[in-house]
Amino acid sequence: MTALGLAAVLRIITMLGFGPAMWFNDSYDYVSVALRPRPHPIRPDGYAFWLLLLKPLHSFAFVVFTQHVMGLGIGVLIYAVLTKKFGTPRWAATLAAAPVLFDAYQIQLEQLIMSDTLFTLLVVGVIVVVLWQTRMSWQAGAAVGLLLAMAALTRSVGLPILALVVCYLLVKRVGWRPITAMVVTCATPVLAYMGWFKAVNGQFAMTNSDGVILYMRTSLFADCHKMGLDKREDLELALLCINTPPEQREPSAQAYLWWDDQNQLHVFGSGMKFTPEINANASEFAKRAILAQPGDYLATVAKDFFRAFRWDRPRFPDAKTFLQYEFGNPYTLKIPKWSSYQSTTDRDVEAYEQGPAATRMVSPWSDIMIAYQKVVRLPGTVLGILLLIGLYGVAVRWRELGGPVLLPWLAAVGLILAPAATAEFDYRYLLPAVPLACLAAAIALTPRRHAPVRPFRRQRPWMAL
Repeated sequence: MTALGLAAVLRIITMLGFGPAMWFNDSYDYVSVALRPRPHPIRPDGYAFWLLLLKPLHSFAFVVFTQHVMGLGIGVLIYAVLTKKFGTPRWAATLAAAPVLFDAYQIQLEQLIMSDTLFTLLVVGVIVVVLWQTRMSWQAGAAVGLLLAMAALTRSVGLPILALVVCYLLVKRVGWRPITAMVVTCATPVLAYMGWFKAVNGQFAMTNSDGVILYMRTSLFADCHKMGLDKREDLELALLCINTPPEQREPSAQAYLWWDDQNQLHVFGSGMKFTPEINANASEFAKRAILAQPGDYLATVAKDFFRAFRWDRPRFPDAKTFLQYEFGNPYTLKIPKWSSYQSTTDRDVEAYEQGPAATRMVSPWSDIMIAYQKVVRLPGTVLGILLLIGLYGVAVRWRELGGPVLLPWLAAVGLILAPAATAEFDYRYLLPAVPLACLAAAIALTPRRHAPVRPFRRQRPWMAL
């Protein structure tokens, strides 16, 4: 059996063992938007639009089926570009695709009603299309721009990748036409979405949460005494001060946004955390904290960044979040009855599915994947080694400004660094970086050639996986 076939079997077992889908805290917001379309104040609607597109089928099982296909597609893209474009031996290209094909946490993430698999496919698609071009046309630039727009509307961290790709193409001197086509094609849907967001929420933006989440990032070290806030002139900012001394605060910054008994945002009223005014105040508070305590901020970012490269997998940011990435966790077996927009989460899920949709664990399939997850995963230390190999590839190609290794390597590092700098470490934030790190490492270790060593022998790229 080929690697791709074995990976597909694992996904079939997952669907049989944990149908129709698995659930995360954020899942219910996506379902709510799919049922009642609106620009969500916390996160962009790209994944919710995907759910809306599939809504006529009324099947979360089909939703996760498409996500498993996306996961396999990511592996195919990596294998194809390595063998076809860079002449990487097939065994090495298969090895580079193995983490996204076989990592148990990748497979579990695909079973969740969450945006991450779609986002990963779009980002990998962008990098692969750019790397594949010998001479980029404006049509290819437009295609890349469309993929970037879809990535940004799926997760807002996708938008900075536009700047990264533009800089890369400028260094490669591809000309102004493909770059212009890419920027225009990316900007058009993003600006249209922001206009819709303004019409509904009153702010020309993609979310009302960026400032609040940055406030969460600074909550572990922000000291209002060091920030020099005047309680009379800066009253709205002073109300956000956390009175607990920094050394006695919770280990996770999420406590100061999501946990109602800890965060200060409730001083403005219940349900007010993600309004334009609170978002602006929280953003200003966070910026002042960073400027007043740059050393503390950098230390916090570095701690979360290097947390990604641990060999073990400690429970972080809290036990409940950690367990939602595990097969067989108790939180996905019952849909919570939380308040939702014009409804409740359990009614939303049942309306979309037109029936019950809580996860049903079915033996022996569930037992197989629970046992598999205990053994097969990519440790953070291995991810760090892959990034070091990519860095080596960039260094030895310094005359070419990093060559083709530079783009996937920077994208991988950026996807790990961005959450550490703006939010907080979370295990699912690492997974989109893994295929890019594997791609960069594989290109770095492949002898430089202009054409593959052996062309395809009338078979499609995925046939040898």
